[in-house]
Amino acid sequence: MTTVLKNLREALRSSGPVATIDQARTSPPPSVLAPVDLTDPAQVAAVMTIGARVGEILIANGTTSSDAKAQIHAVTSSYGLHYCHVDITLNTITVNSLIGTARKQPVGVFRVVSDMSENYSKLQEVDRLIRSIRAGATPPEMAEKILDDLYNAKPPYPLWVSIAGWSIMGAAISILLGGDWFMSVLGAFTAALITSINAWLGKKELPYFYHCVLGGFVATVPAALFYTLAARAGTTIVPSQVIATGIVVLLAGLTLVQSLQDGVTGSPVTASGRFFAALLNTGAIVAGVAIGIQVADLFGAGLPPIETQPPTPTYSSAAVRIFGGTAAAAGFALAVYAERRAIVVTAVTAFIGGFAYYAVLIPFGSGRLFATAICAVMVGLAGGLLARRFLIAPLITAVAGVTPFLPGSGVYRSMYALLNEQTVLGLNNLFLAIGTCLALAGGVVLGEWFARRLRRPQLFNPYRAFRAAGRVTFQQIRRAEQAASRRLSEQAARNLAKNQAKNQAKNQAKIQAKTQSKNQSKGQTKTHTGVQFKSKSEPKTAPKTEPKAQPDVRPTD
Repeated sequence: MTTVLKNLREALRSSGPVATIDQARTSPPPSVLAPVDLTDPAQVAAVMTIGARVGEILIANGTTSSDAKAQIHAVTSSYGLHYCHVDITLNTITVNSLIGTARKQPVGVFRVVSDMSENYSKLQEVDRLIRSIRAGATPPEMAEKILDDLYNAKPPYPLWVSIAGWSIMGAAISILLGGDWFMSVLGAFTAALITSINAWLGKKELPYFYHCVLGGFVATVPAALFYTLAARAGTTIVPSQVIATGIVVLLAGLTLVQSLQDGVTGSPVTASGRFFAALLNTGAIVAGVAIGIQVADLFGAGLPPIETQPPTPTYSSAAVRIFGGTAAAAGFALAVYAERRAIVVTAVTAFIGGFAYYAVLIPFGSGRLFATAICAVMVGLAGGLLARRFLIAPLITAVAGVTPFLPGSGVYRSMYALLNEQTVLGLNNLFLAIGTCLALAGGVVLGEWFARRLRRPQLFNPYRAFRAAGRVTFQQIRRAEQAASRRLSEQAARNLAKNQAKNQAKNQAKIQAKTQSKNQSKGQTKTHTGVQFKSKSEPKTAPKTEPKAQPDVRPTD
């Protein structure tokens, strides 16, 4: 078994491209792209600003803090700034670094995420930008221009396409909850009405809390109205399915699952902030539903009592529910402006999760929370592998894949029980809903971890050494001062030796010149008072002597 898993892991690692988040977590780029002057605070701050702007788009679209930090590090290291610290707290991003050699200077960049929205087209464009930066194709000036264009870019689809996606999601959720074709049409109408009103309120800059209140009210009133009309016509509908559909549509735009993901991945402050915001908005939804019920009662369109425990899906309805979950995930991906490729991958991921839940786990007697957790693991694993294969941000498949399993009906049941003084049942359903969200978050993170381990490239990770190099301690300062002092003393000694050698060379040159001049003056012939002097250096020649005359010796007679 171990050999089979090892072979599978090696095959998955060696085939296909590598996801951006995997590249960011494994190693810095192989070479520095357009290296900046790391001693210039302006250039270092500009590089950190690019990273912070990338992180702003990631955080605004629901990326976890750990993944956003890793991708910001990938951007900064691509421009040569390997040693920097990134801190993310809910909607703030802080990037700090130290520059210089002997005396290090702190440089920091602070950015606030002002617009928390879900536009997965921007998320995909940022993913491409990070890959381009790491590949060495985007210098800093071009990256700044691309980010400016992303901030000012309009959605790739018109608003009516997004509303159509929400309508598809609403119809599919109604089918998922056990409704018929009429309930699916009513669910689609409710989802379209809620999203249209919220889009109009968003242009008026009304806080999102009131969006949730009005959305809960809108989800309740049509259900009560159609229930009354159907009762007068002699037919029956299940209004709780319509209300639960509206709650799921509203919960899909919240960060409840993302907050739990932050908590699981080691970001408790961000997780607490997101969880509080999600809890506050969920309370707003419940308040809106309660107001809708009271208003319906005043106009004589009261809602019937509902079962406090959700019905168990049967094996015969598994195929329909799987289809409903698949369509709901695809509709949500379309509603948040995902690309076509991402929509298809999301649908396949939701199909795998729905098949595991409705066709395998529930029919064999698994508990709801356990089945939800296993389903989320399958969504995270399959979505992570498919996203890496087709170069899609894994967050898209993870969030959209678990959307059909959000506890909309559990929230409504808990609220209904609490309003009718059934405290125990209400708290039971409320904790069940929170447990469902926790199971979804934990399962998705675990499945994504398995996918990351299977497709992670085998590269060296030197970020620890980079972080250590960027630290400043008193020992480092003392060593730097001692090294500077040694360099100064060595430079002074070298200068002194150089000056001495220079002076010695000058003296020797003077002596040689003086000696040479003396020799030349002695070698010259000077005439003074008719006396001729010759230099001692001239070679002495033997004086010429005339031969003496030999005596004439003649014989005498």
